Amino acid sequence: MRPLRIGLFTDTFLPDQNGIVTSVGLLSDELRKLGHHVDVVAPDFPEHVDTRQDVRRVESIRYMFLPTYRLAWPTRKDFEQKYDLVHTHTPLTLGLAGMRLARKWDVPHVATYHTHIEAYTHYVPGLTAVQQATGVVTKAMGLLYGRAAAVIAPTAGMLDVLRDMKIRNPVVIPTSVDPAVLEAAPPVESPWPDGMRRLLSVGRLAKEKRFDHVLDTVAALPDTHLVLLGEGPEREHLEAHAQRLGIAHRVTFLGVKPWTQIGAYYRLAELFVFASDTETQGLVLQEAQLMGVPVVAVGARGTLSGVAHGRSGYLTLPGDVNAMVAYTQRLLEDPVLWAQMSEAAREHGHTTTPAGVAQQVLGVYAGALNLPREITFPVEAGMTGHPRNTLVYDR
Repeated sequence: MRPLRIGLFTDTFLPDQNGIVTSVGLLSDELRKLGHHVDVVAPDFPEHVDTRQDVRRVESIRYMFLPTYRLAWPTRKDFEQKYDLVHTHTPLTLGLAGMRLARKWDVPHVATYHTHIEAYTHYVPGLTAVQQATGVVTKAMGLLYGRAAAVIAPTAGMLDVLRDMKIRNPVVIPTSVDPAVLEAAPPVESPWPDGMRRLLSVGRLAKEKRFDHVLDTVAALPDTHLVLLGEGPEREHLEAHAQRLGIAHRVTFLGVKPWTQIGAYYRLAELFVFASDTETQGLVLQEAQLMGVPVVAVGARGTLSGVAHGRSGYLTLPGDVNAMVAYTQRLLEDPVLWAQMSEAAREHGHTTTPAGVAQQVLGVYAGALNLPREITFPVEAGMTGHPRNTLVYDR
């Protein structure tokens, strides 16, 4: 394939840390290694200094309903020349601007559906009720993604969501995590008190992530201590919830840590506990398993393929705190089982690589550009029906 000029448009990027940031950064790294010119087009953060050479910042304003996001709207005047292809990763202003620019430039638009957007309507006052009554968000997302030359989903568990939007032939390409960065993390002082079992959870502290259920799990296991990595609008609520449960002394809120340090916390943890039921993939599950940490998580949509149930961890029904408690206790009380699952977790975490993902994405680009396809699409792209994890949902 000839070298391409590619614009990766995203409403969230560094200094934010989340699955989209990881996905976009790794994709850009791998595409540039293959000789392509890549710009990550992202909102500016006034106090952030970029160290990456591929980031193109756009003047932005703070988003009042989601303070960690900023809104930007670039036009053709902001670019010296057009891209061969625009790849959007979010459906907010920069994603919409990317779609508009692709149309103005008459170049293909590829979109990745990273976020189950219907689960985030509570960030706009009144929108949840409107969505429930009319399905307006689903229809709007269908119009947005339906105009793309190709739509990528990170897991087969999201195909039914895209089909509800009337998206035809979405392609499943899992996002990967670079294990080298995790493994190279320098040692840190343990935030867990001596003598306590070490539970870890990572993510943006928001309603849809259901960290309240993680706290409920900890409350039922008196010899455990939970470390939470992440920040978000629900932190005060979660701290108050821990107080009500009487476990504030057994929960440590560490805030956001640099990506280069996160591996050290996984290395120290015994179990990773995660209760979100809105993930399109759940990259933190892969991070934990890459570091040999068994997982206890809710099995819903994207997380269904993120954990090998009964091998690398356990999946529960959404909201089933009793099951989360039981599985966590089982692993903590059985060192032989824990060791077996730790080894299996490492194997499962290595099932995708950044280089392999980039090659699959290039296959999608080739199709959108009508270029010869040197890469085949992943098998999941042709799946039909509604993928389910029978170990969890058909029991």
